[in-house]
Amino acid sequence: MSKPPLRPHQLVLGIGIAFAAITAASGIAAATLGFHEDTDAAHREVFGNVPGGVKFAFYVLTCVLIIYGAWNFAQRTRNWQRGAPDRRSTTVANARRRLHDYRGGVLMQTLLRDPAAGVMHALLYYGFLVLLAVTTTLEINHQLPTAAKFLVGPTYQGFSFVGDLAGLIFLVGAVWAIVRRYAARPYRIRIKSRPEHMVILIVLAGLGATGFVAEAMRIVLDGRPAYEQWSFIGYPLSAAFESIGPIAGWHQALWIAHVGCFMAFLAMLPITMLRHMFTSPLNMYLRDRERPKGAMRMVPDLMEAEDIETIGVSVINEFTWKQLLDTDACTMCGRCTAVCPAHATGKPLDPREIVLKTGEIMAATGSHGTVTPPIGTDAEITVSADSMFERITHDELWACTTCRACDEACPVNIEILDKILDMRRYLTLMESDFPAELGSAFRGMENNANPWNLNNGGRADWADGLDVEVVNPDDAFDHEYLYWVGCAGSFDDKNRRVSVATAKLLNRAGVDFAILGPGENCTGDSARRSGNEYLFQMLASENIAALNGMGVRKIITQCPHCFNTLRNEYPQYGGSWEVIHHAQFLEQLVADGRLDLSGARLDERIVYHDSCYLGRHNDIYLAPRNVIGSLSGVEIVEAPRNGTNGMCCGAGGARMWMEETIGTKVNDERSRELLDTGADRIATACPFCFIMIDDGVKGHGVEDDQVKVADISIHLIDALEAGEG
Repeated sequence: MSKPPLRPHQLVLGIGIAFAAITAASGIAAATLGFHEDTDAAHREVFGNVPGGVKFAFYVLTCVLIIYGAWNFAQRTRNWQRGAPDRRSTTVANARRRLHDYRGGVLMQTLLRDPAAGVMHALLYYGFLVLLAVTTTLEINHQLPTAAKFLVGPTYQGFSFVGDLAGLIFLVGAVWAIVRRYAARPYRIRIKSRPEHMVILIVLAGLGATGFVAEAMRIVLDGRPAYEQWSFIGYPLSAAFESIGPIAGWHQALWIAHVGCFMAFLAMLPITMLRHMFTSPLNMYLRDRERPKGAMRMVPDLMEAEDIETIGVSVINEFTWKQLLDTDACTMCGRCTAVCPAHATGKPLDPREIVLKTGEIMAATGSHGTVTPPIGTDAEITVSADSMFERITHDELWACTTCRACDEACPVNIEILDKILDMRRYLTLMESDFPAELGSAFRGMENNANPWNLNNGGRADWADGLDVEVVNPDDAFDHEYLYWVGCAGSFDDKNRRVSVATAKLLNRAGVDFAILGPGENCTGDSARRSGNEYLFQMLASENIAALNGMGVRKIITQCPHCFNTLRNEYPQYGGSWEVIHHAQFLEQLVADGRLDLSGARLDERIVYHDSCYLGRHNDIYLAPRNVIGSLSGVEIVEAPRNGTNGMCCGAGGARMWMEETIGTKVNDERSRELLDTGADRIATACPFCFIMIDDGVKGHGVEDDQVKVADISIHLIDALEAGEG
């Protein structure tokens, strides 16, 4: 019988033991072979002035700590293995994307959006990596026969320069980190500072400082040879120690202090947040997944499956192994906290807490024993079971607007939103525990195929008097495009105007399109994001069967939520079409000259509000701006938070149907930002955003004749009519 493959935790432990064995062999070889540099050229005697007993202790302790670290990492890996399967294999198809994600993470592209934090981390990280390479190179040279040693002469001088430069960069980064955490004290860092952070930063700063002082004393012991001037920090510093005696004793003390800092670093590595040096790069590499980033994790067909015991997540092992790895990859930086609209407006949700609490429960409930939590916790906090709801409250989960700002801001690619949505699935379907207001929306979607719970037969009423054909879903579709109007565009008074404006623009451009009218159902976005997967699948199956049966190939939507569902989620259940948002389509029509805006003019200032489901969920930022920018006379301004950093309107994740009773309303906060730009018009590209921002603006006492809030299609029609007039 073939041997079973190594489990991940066994592989981790094996790698650690292998590194410990290599370290031990290196120490034994150095002691027994006794190779030394036999030259007057520039060189360094490794372990010069260090007693043999101290060298022996160095190698023994290093080996012990490597095995200790490997054991602890193996225990953590066993926790990840508790999770459900998640296909993250590297294949020919995704290898390039994985390397791209890894490179983007290691180059700190997300971190550098905040230059102060990004540069500080870069100094620490890259300085440490180079110092590690310098130390490794020195040890390799130490093992070679005299004739084969390469760190001599100019090579050694260049080596010394690189080592000092890396040490300086590393030390500056460590000091900067201390100042940032304990003097500047940004909110997101201040609220999660623990004593362990001070210990870590002191050890890192001590590692750099003692390294330079020990180097300076070694140079004094060697008589300050001229070639050591390439150590541009150590050599000038050595002048300060020439008169100190006995210098040999001081050098030994500083060398031991430097090694002590290194040993402390190795000891802390697996049990503190320093572990992210290993787990974060791994998480970055594993970012790529089979589903689009706008799609939720697929669950089996609930209308067909008979053996499903639970849906969603209530205990640790119902998360995937990748979701559990996330918790150990977290750097506790709080960028997710800083960009969360719910947290910023006083709601109970803090995305970082979702990750950390998940990690706490995982760390405390492994059958193989407990490991340290992601970050130190108060003694009063206890975990008695692996239930997520022992530490995470319902108010936290239902405050989420699913804007995806937390995932977008995370520098190590942690998937926070998935965790929230998976727990919502459990609460809604297994416990029937959801906000009461959602009940009406659920009934509306189930009985009338729309969350407004209005008669679905009135879906096409907005098109009365317009040149818009309503097709029967039982007939073959013989038009180029299906215009998917959506529930808001069909039933909400504000958004009916958007439907009218969009239809007029399509007709002006000569687009061959039709609508389904009463044959169109809600796509189920709000149902799915509020955890009602069964209702979503019911609506999806009806829509997919109808569209496929008609032979639809191309779909235009005006709702980013419909766009995301049709484009990214319906393919999970057999629906696959070319789906385009009306902002993209209008951009194409203008660029192709099919929609003539040469006479359109608006002599006003316009600010565009980014839709989360168009932007962060689908990376469409420029299309709506380009459409507005095609108008003559307009002055486009940006809100402070825009693009990937844009602030949610507060309606996503089915929050459209829930009352907002805690803290400031998200739409009020966002509307204030938009009004502060001094814009005469606010442009949206989402029906939910239109409703929320318009209500927010009016809530600030500003009426339509002062600042007009409308979809981009309405602004285009206004500009065309103004030009024609």
